[in-house]
Amino acid sequence: MIDLRRLHVLRAVAHYGTVTAAARALHFTPSAASQQIRQLARDLGVDLLEPQGRGVRLTPAAESLLAHADAIAARWEEAELDLRAECSAPAGQLRVGGFPMAVPALLAPMAVRLRERHPRLTVRIRETGVPESFDLLFEGEADLAVVEVTPHNPPLSDARFDQQPLLDDPYDLVVPADHPLAGRERIDLAEAAHEAWIAPVPESPCRPRVMSACGAAGFTPDVIHHALDWNVIAHLIAHRLGVALVPRLAQLPPDLPVTRVRCTGDPHRKLLTCTRRGCRERPAVAAALRELRELAPTAVA
Repeated sequence: MIDLRRLHVLRAVAHYGTVTAAARALHFTPSAASQQIRQLARDLGVDLLEPQGRGVRLTPAAESLLAHADAIAARWEEAELDLRAECSAPAGQLRVGGFPMAVPALLAPMAVRLRERHPRLTVRIRETGVPESFDLLFEGEADLAVVEVTPHNPPLSDARFDQQPLLDDPYDLVVPADHPLAGRERIDLAEAAHEAWIAPVPESPCRPRVMSACGAAGFTPDVIHHALDWNVIAHLIAHRLGVALVPRLAQLPPDLPVTRVRCTGDPHRKLLTCTRRGCRERPAVAAALRELRELAPTAVA
């Protein structure tokens, strides 16, 4: 019989990329994690890891085994759901993660609604970056996450996660309140081609979207200032230091003298809900997803 705990260690090595990182996430020592993999290899009679430079990589046999291990994990989630089928009312704890803008715009209102409609359910919200959201789901430390699509996300076909579209978050051009473009209902982004620009820092996942939207409008923005936080960007705009593309989910300080102007061409980013595969129909998760679907259109109206 295969020890499923050893399979989980192998899945962790694949997820985190190294034995050391997997051991850290599982609260093992690296030697203990390596021992679990070696014992699993002996149980199966195949090699699961092979040297690669100063580290290791999964063998083809390990890659094949992982497909079955992910399917087993999903079926276990479904089995737990079946065993608890008689408890159809959402109850217990629901652990939810989301990137910073998703918390005030989506997750907090969702939690309020769930508290009112399902008093036996406790929602715990955790602000997380997108990579951390996937880590928490994989580790069983989160039940649901709202994430933005980035080039580094697992593919939608990844057997470990169930990722579904939630909303398109449009980007608006934000300008000083007395700017010539401020009175317009909608503009072509090319009209701001010769402005000084404020952009997210290069490592921000929003940076490529801003640059791509400007590129699609036919220009490369002259970026004078960089910032990490949208509120900081808004304050720079209020001081007439430039203009910026800002997601509509970003809640800017209401007293700042800045104005949002909608753009033709619909520049936007995509947001997803994500659960572990097989977990989406759990009563608490299903209830949260219903609330998020209802909240999503109004959040970006």
